[in-house]
Amino acid sequence: MTVVVLAGAMARRLGASRSGQLLAAAATAICGFTLGMGHLLSTSTLDLLGWTALCLLFLRIVQGADSRWWLVAGVVAGLTLQANVLVGFLLVSLVVALALVGPRSVLASPWPWLAAAVALAFAAPYLLWQADHGWPQLDVARGIARGDSGSSASRAAFVPLLLLEVGPWLLPIWGWGLARLWRERALRCFPVVFALLFAVFILTAGKPYYLAGLFPLLFAAGAQPLVDAARGWVPALLLVLSLPAVFVTLPLLPVSAVDPVVAVNYDAGETIGWPELVRQVATARAGLPPGTPILTGNYGEAGAIDRFGPTLRLPPASSGHNGYAEWGHPRGSVPALVVGIDQSVLDRVCADVRTVGRLRSPSDVDNDENGARLSYCTPAGTWRSLWPRLRHLG
Repeated sequence: MTVVVLAGAMARRLGASRSGQLLAAAATAICGFTLGMGHLLSTSTLDLLGWTALCLLFLRIVQGADSRWWLVAGVVAGLTLQANVLVGFLLVSLVVALALVGPRSVLASPWPWLAAAVALAFAAPYLLWQADHGWPQLDVARGIARGDSGSSASRAAFVPLLLLEVGPWLLPIWGWGLARLWRERALRCFPVVFALLFAVFILTAGKPYYLAGLFPLLFAAGAQPLVDAARGWVPALLLVLSLPAVFVTLPLLPVSAVDPVVAVNYDAGETIGWPELVRQVATARAGLPPGTPILTGNYGEAGAIDRFGPTLRLPPASSGHNGYAEWGHPRGSVPALVVGIDQSVLDRVCADVRTVGRLRSPSDVDNDENGARLSYCTPAGTWRSLWPRLRHLG
């Protein structure tokens, strides 16, 4: 909701009438990025909010507002960095864009550099932790580029996926926004920021949603020109044609009908069936020795067990996936119930392993857990010594 309101506020600053403001807000609300990130609480949710707020602040600054607004931007950037480091790309690209096309005068005062110092102070604990641990964030980025993430996209698919995830019928609004921003010299830095980040994220094999935080501004810039140029029913038609995004991003369809959605929205599949998954894990564990720990292949499975497991008397799960690995491994060398770890990995860490079941998602939804093996693993050493083999990023 806040992102939608900020989009309307940016349209107002750009001179839009009430109808233009409403169109900017409605386009932002129906955009696949907003729907998807607003539905799931993740790092990208806060990232989208931070980018949108920063775009409004930067818009004020390049339009001639008091330079002390830079300090506000520095605080917002610092808070956003606590959730996601992608905002750093926005900050660097803005400085480059201002140096290339202006208005360069906004960089002449000390305020933007004080703002950078504020943002860096917020980021310092993260940077120190990364340096002390060998920069694992770079390993995650390389894994995403290799396609290790379930939502990784190839370079060739970047543009089609971007258009699809934003909403193809919204292209006239944000496309017009890019053109409008380019025509105004004081605002020309924003299309350059978009172009720079577009190129960077394609070259580094990033994900299309990395650009999500720029679209509220683009909708705000393009809404009024479209209202002025098109017949009154055209903006409404574009919004109506974009409504199917609601069914692709929000849990509105019955589980039996979601396979086509999962094919284009990986995260939708990974939110289905967690209570059922945990009950199946509990059933398998009931046939094992009391006190058997649980080890999962990814942080989603571990999170589901930690969320729904206590009512079924399950212990907290362990996982070597990403940051979950920092919360520890099973104790000693006690055998564990393993959820969804590849056999090739188990062959390297288990002295003995046997299958005790398989997971089944509701309606056989095609997600990572459907058909995943439940195994009883006797470790070939202590879990502490084996943990490096189980840790993985991506």
